Formats: sequence, C-alpha cells, structure tokens
Amino acid sequence: MDNNIIKIDEENLKNDLKGVIRKTIEETLNTMLDEEAAELCNAERHERTDERRNYRSDHYHRKLLTSAGEVDLSVPKLRLAPFETAIIERYRRRESSVEESLIEMYLAGVSVRRVEDVTELLWGSRVSASTVSSLNQKVYGKIEEWRNRPIGGEYPYVYVDGIYLKRSWGGEMTSVSVLVAIGVSEDGYREILGACEGASESKECWRSFLVGLKERGLKGVRLFTSDKHLGFLESASEVFPDAKWQRCTVHFFRNLMSKIPRNKLASAMPLLKATYAQEDKEATLKKAADVEQKLRDMGLKSAAELYHKGVAETLTYLDFPHEHWRSIRTNNILERLNREIRRRTRVVGCLQKHPRLGYENMQACFRIARLAAFSRTANRPRCLSAPD
Repeated sequence: MDNNIIKIDEENLKNDLKGVIRKTIEETLNTMLDEEAAELCNAERHERTDERRNYRSDHYHRKLLTSAGEVDLSVPKLRLAPFETAIIERYRRRESSVEESLIEMYLAGVSVRRVEDVTELLWGSRVSASTVSSLNQKVYGKIEEWRNRPIGGEYPYVYVDGIYLKRSWGGEMTSVSVLVAIGVSEDGYREILGACEGASESKECWRSFLVGLKERGLKGVRLFTSDKHLGFLESASEVFPDAKWQRCTVHFFRNLMSKIPRNKLASAMPLLKATYAQEDKEATLKKAADVEQKLRDMGLKSAAELYHKGVAETLTYLDFPHEHWRSIRTNNILERLNREIRRRTRVVGCLQKHPRLGYENMQACFRIARLAAFSRTANRPRCLSAPD
C-alpha cells in the first residue's frame, strides 16, 4: 500500500519553483532590454536600414536583486549615446519591492545586522548595513512631511506625554525627550497628532510643541490627559486656555505607592481604586473624602496628604460623558505607544544626529510615523464612542 503513496519533497519543490520564477524574470527583463535597444536604434540587431539612428556596441552584465532572487541582466551598450533604459533606473541594484521590504523590516524593529541575515535567507544575497542605512535616508523627507502635515477636524480629547531616549552626541551618551500627542477625533478614532524633540520636558519645550500643533490646525480640544508635568500645565493654559486637564490616575497611583509601606499596599490599593469605581460625580466626591480619612486611620499620613492634594486633579473626567470615563482618566493609550517606541528603538542602541535635518530623535519619529499609518483604518475599532 505504501508503494502507491506519492511523496513530495516540499523544500526541493519550493527551491525548484523559485529557480524557475527567477529564470523567467531574468529572461523577460533581458528580452525587454533588447527590445528597448532596438527601438532606440530604430533597427533590429544586424539589420541594415537607412532609418537606423544608432549602433550596438556589445553589452555589459549587472546584477539586480528581485523578490524572486538575484538575476543577471545583459544591458546593451550603444555607440552614439548612452543606453538609458526606462525599465530599470541607472545604477539601481534592487527591485523597488525589495527596497521597501528592507525599510519595512527596519521599521518593524529588526536590527540592521538581522536584516542582513534575513535578506540572505529570502533572496540569496546579503545586503550590507550601510545599504539599509542609505535606504532609510530616502524616507527622511516623508518623515518631515508627516510631522508638519495639517491637522483637520476637531480633537476633543488629547493625550500627551514625553519619552526619554539615549543619544550619542560629541562622543557622550545623553538623554533626549520625545514629546508625543495622540488625539481622539469627533468620530471617536485616535490619531497620532505629532512628535517633537525636546532637550527636556521644560515649559519652553512643551510650549513650542503645543504652539506647533495649534499652528498646524489643532482645535476643539476640551480635555488634555497627562502626567503632572508642570511645564506642560503652564504651557497648556496659555496655548489652549479653554481646555481642561485630567491627571492620569495610573501615574497618581504610582506616586501614592511611593508613600505607602509595602506591607500595607495590599489593603490600601483597593481603597484608592474604589475612588474611581463610583457611578456618578456626587458619589465619587463622597468616596474620595472617605478614602482620605481611612488612609489617615491606617497611619498613612504622608499618603493621605498626597491624596488630599492631588485627588481633585484626577477627577476632571467626571465633567464628561459617563461612557468615556474609563478611557479619558488615564494615559494608557499613550503608554502603549511609548512601549512600542522603546521596543523599536532598542535595536538602534542610541540615536545619532542626522547631518541634514539636524535633530537626534529621527529614528524615533521614523517609527512613530510608521505607527501613525495604521493608527486609523476602516477596520480598526473606535477608541471611544463619538465625543458629544
């Protein structure tokens, strides 16, 4: 019975098919080049005619990396003028789809060295680290275009935060902040509004960032959600005076936890969380007063004082639609993006100053731009129901 079973070596079959496809591409491209040369000469090879405009002078070989592997091209040479083909750009060594794939891999957080290994595995040709870096240079203009694009429509909810990344400058390792803003539009979808480098999270840096967003068209902001950055608070009240501010409850919890002994965290945390589990504003305010008193009764004076001073800043969300409360009282939307930025920039090690554009967080903004392309699609569920 076993003798009647046909066994297929899948690996060899794939290699054979890949070889056939590569050979077909090679023959097709060479035929197209030959026909293009005949058209430029206005005559076929060895054809005698008075209408001939040029003469062939042998050919030269060049390699082209395609998605099917590396192919060998026989490029015609002409006597009276250089052969300028419309099929393949002069000096191009890779098909456009291959170049796009290389950039996509790097954007996805794959290290340059790893990209070399992947290209050798997929296409049988190893692409150097310098080549990958050179390809990335081509999209720097698009990054700037994305960062300075006009902002259309209104964004009632805006989340802001800063993330610190390492950079190399003058032979020293220092930290540089990347200020990021995500907005929720009128129809409830989130979108990355902007990213900007700042030496720190000072008032001047935040003000410059917010002014840039406003000049690009950001309007209709009703609520900012962020950690308690004093520089941001001062700047936001100047640039967007009508917008309210919600202090991120997660960051507030972290600040409170630093004031609570570890052996009391298990009993104190349920109390703190209960503040934000109430059904309406009146019940929440009553619960807040109750929680503060219980913290004092537990002997957590420092935590109670910090809670008393800061809890009101975390309850701004109560002035907005109930169905939005859970999403607008924390900065979790931005924290997730920050984790992704760290993951994708970790392979770089440190950020280098770009020689032409002149700002050091280029690689971070590069990855943010890539994420922005997918931050709003037809198939993506709404971040919130449409704000009222």
